[in-house]
Amino acid sequence: MLKDASTTVPAVLRRAYPDSKILVAIPAFNEGPTIGSVVLKARQFASEVIVVDDGSSDDTAETAAMAGAHVIQHARNLGKGAAIRSAWLYAREYAPQALVLIDGDHQHDPNDIPRLVETILSGESDLVIGVRWGKTSRMPIYRRMGKRALDYATAAAAKNGMLTDSQSGYRAFSRQALEALEPTENGLSIESQILLEAQEQNLRIEEVSIDIRYDLDGSKISPGKHGSGVLGRLVVLVSEKRPLFFFGLSGALLLSVAAILAIFVLETLIRSGNVAQGTASLVVLFGTVGFVSIFIGLTLNALKRFASK
Repeated sequence: MLKDASTTVPAVLRRAYPDSKILVAIPAFNEGPTIGSVVLKARQFASEVIVVDDGSSDDTAETAAMAGAHVIQHARNLGKGAAIRSAWLYAREYAPQALVLIDGDHQHDPNDIPRLVETILSGESDLVIGVRWGKTSRMPIYRRMGKRALDYATAAAAKNGMLTDSQSGYRAFSRQALEALEPTENGLSIESQILLEAQEQNLRIEEVSIDIRYDLDGSKISPGKHGSGVLGRLVVLVSEKRPLFFFGLSGALLLSVAAILAIFVLETLIRSGNVAQGTASLVVLFGTVGFVSIFIGLTLNALKRFASK
């Protein structure tokens, strides 16, 4: 059973929104050294704090419970997406005015919670993203480059264009967003998937700047593995959500390559009277695959439109 909301929402928010009910959820994996501090700070701004311990082998669950969090434990490590899904199910039963997702490694500052939930509680937005603003966030350059690449990849799948920080895990959701969105990804691509779903549902999305620390060794996965894993899933998401764009663009690129090679074959034929058979075979291959790719894109796009009616 869920506990009743307490009155621990900060006074400034309680005065403005006396019936506010704020749930802070922290997906965590082996965050024993930092989780207690994050929970204690988050409790200042929440009616309740939950920690989803995703199969940790350290004392994450015990420390979180001692700090006052409600702990949900996975028997084994299932991934960040699975941890967020567990938090999501709990939140739907709890029915808060605002759900806040925050990482447990102390890179996010819980003091930013009131700023994230402000427009949620006032009814002006459904999803608020805590944005790390480039150089001002002190983000290492390799992370900035990787983040930007994933931002562009997410934008390719989105219908409403690009947001500043598609990969930020520091987010707040309204009750409407909580009911409308359905997290499905298991891994780190969950951030992009939720964002794409929110845009498809025409939810109101806002961005606020946040403080973040990079002097802590928070991530359990190397940036390269993280980026490649998310990018791989984004390619799949783009092909599912925008098939005409994905297959059409791929087909157009292949046809362009085929046309360039065909010019080379024609020039060789005119100059020497011989056909460059290897290059000619590539022209046929790229041209055929290009046309097929465009046909697949048109077909899947038509089916997607038909299914959505």
